Amino acid sequence: MRHVQAMVALGCLLVGGCYTGLEGARDEHGGPLDSGDDEDGGESDDGDDDGGRVSDLDCANPVGSSPLRRLTRTQYTHAIHDLLGLDSDAALGFSPDEKIGAFYSNGVAPISDLGVEKYMEAGESLAAEAVENLDTLLPCDPLVIGENACVDQFIGELGRRALRRPLRDDEHQQMRGLFATASSAGGFSAGLRLVVQTFLQSPYFLYHVEIGEPDTDGDGFAQLTSYEVASRLSFFLWDTLPDDELLDAAQDGSLMAAGGIRAQAERLLTDPRAKQGIATFHLQWLGVDDLSTLEKDPELFPGFDDARKQAMQEETADFADWVVRTGDGSLDTLLTAPFSIIDERLATLYGVTLPADHVAGDPVELDPTQRAGLLTQASLLAMNAHTNQSSPVHRGVLVRQNFLCQPLPPVPDDVDNVAPDPSPDATTRERFAEHTADVACSGCHYLIDGLGFGFEHYDPVGAWRTTDSGLPVDASGEIVGTTEIDGEFVGAVELAERLATSSEVRACVAQQWFNFALGRVPSAGDSCSTEALYERFAASGFNVRELVLALVETRAFGMRRLDEEGK
Repeated sequence: MRHVQAMVALGCLLVGGCYTGLEGARDEHGGPLDSGDDEDGGESDDGDDDGGRVSDLDCANPVGSSPLRRLTRTQYTHAIHDLLGLDSDAALGFSPDEKIGAFYSNGVAPISDLGVEKYMEAGESLAAEAVENLDTLLPCDPLVIGENACVDQFIGELGRRALRRPLRDDEHQQMRGLFATASSAGGFSAGLRLVVQTFLQSPYFLYHVEIGEPDTDGDGFAQLTSYEVASRLSFFLWDTLPDDELLDAAQDGSLMAAGGIRAQAERLLTDPRAKQGIATFHLQWLGVDDLSTLEKDPELFPGFDDARKQAMQEETADFADWVVRTGDGSLDTLLTAPFSIIDERLATLYGVTLPADHVAGDPVELDPTQRAGLLTQASLLAMNAHTNQSSPVHRGVLVRQNFLCQPLPPVPDDVDNVAPDPSPDATTRERFAEHTADVACSGCHYLIDGLGFGFEHYDPVGAWRTTDSGLPVDASGEIVGTTEIDGEFVGAVELAERLATSSEVRACVAQQWFNFALGRVPSAGDSCSTEALYERFAASGFNVRELVLALVETRAFGMRRLDEEGK
């Protein structure tokens, strides 16, 4: 029955000319819609009398296909900092990261010859910079323990961190030979430099190598090794390399013991580096990770400078991190909180005065009639607006795709999608109303604009306004195409409150975290993991911190599907 209801709802949307597939469809509980078939074409296991939901232990095909992924730019940058102590912008010269949904994941396009050259240049440059300070680079003093012993220790420790596993004997000897060759011609530092740049160009450094244990039972699935799980865990929660404690847990077996992965995840979440992972997720999910490139009309918004853009991005990162790791962790708080983490750079934009005893990083109360969680933060509002006017379309698309997980097709090539010029005689809402009046556009814009118009109280930089072009703002909107929260609303605060009660939004957030953690969207083969993940998320009262901890314990997180040749 749940599939029938979901298909009926989806069919109505398909008639509107917008949806292209089943991705993002939800059952009446708001959980992922099971396609009915697994990836091998067989029947999927829907459970028995549990209302259609399955537990993590019922799945015969426990995980979908996982691509081989290269590090993203931020992962590379963070890894270089942790590995060599260098703050580098070398990754800016790499080809742009690919996006899978809202998140960066380099697992589709093959690397080009130019890309290989850029990695080589970066490795050489970073290695040269690293050996300028041997006291920082070396874990030992060659004058105390001897040069050979110190080089061996250096190779072993750097290799373990860079490759996220201990070196094999042949790898260690290869590095020893490279050191000897370079040092004989250029001295001790030259040898170290060649070792460093070789590690930085290794595919085991540049890629998330996840081969797994041998498939001894021939079922087509492989358990990831303890070191691969450690690496996946660290890049998920820290956006960088595993630390020594996590690698030690992989080595001594405690990571893979009962409760070991959760225990390490809890430890990682308490570490300051977890802010990198939490921030990366939210900035990419909301599409505000590249806010520094955003431009606004300087005559209309002279205060929109680099400092203001940085403050906007920091607000979203700091607020999300505070809620997830310090606050109550609730999705409801993320979506409806009448407070945020801001400083003077944003206080004026929001029309508030910081308390006299304000401590940086503490929550600041905002006007609850104007601000409610992530949706009303300046970063999101400014990013989804034009240079000289707001954009109901961009803001509506963001809600539809990123909060409801309902994909929209690209704009047809023959459609003029240039925003209408501002007019002193009409509000933005009135000018954009032409979309729903045009039959060619109305199918999609019926789903988009009703959401986007609810944001009309916010100007192109996210400041509150009551007039637009001297005319009163109309921020009434309408939600359509959902199973629970359809209906009229007024303003983004009310929209946020409605979204916070939606099972579709809750399931979408769970899916977004899955996408982010694994660098791919879930497929039918992941159904047992995604169903179990949603069940645990719901049981926690939709606590995002618990969602993250539940995710690392799913089969999808610790396994991979082998190809037809068993590789």
